[in-house]
Amino acid sequence: FVQCVTDPEILERRYPVLLRQFVIRNGSGGNGKFKGGDGVIRELEPLRPLVMSILSERRTLQPYGMDGGEKGQCGQNLLVRKNGVIVNIGGRCSTSIDVGERLRIQTPGGGGCGSPN
Repeated sequence: FVQCVTDPEILERRYPVLLRQFVIRNGSGGNGKFKGGDGVIRELEPLRPLVMSILSERRTLQPYGMDGGEKGQCGQNLLVRKNGVIVNIGGRCSTSIDVGERLRIQTPGGGGCGSPN
């Protein structure tokens, strides 16, 4: 349900979650003559116990650059537990999440194009 184009107000109205953070992931795009686009960080907190599922890519392999451009940073899906422990849940997962915990989705940055020199 969390797509890049979902407005925060719509997300919070449709699902029992609070969007705690939605920002650009500065520096995640690869360098190049044309820099790769930066990803985003989105952090969700459930309002009641939930089972959340995620299906995502580029969590283990970096987005490649083109024509000498550098790779972008990998994304991460992190579960922040109540006790502060952070668990990397990988790119494909279904997991229980409780009130007071957070799901932090860090999307990958794009690869750069052309040599950065």
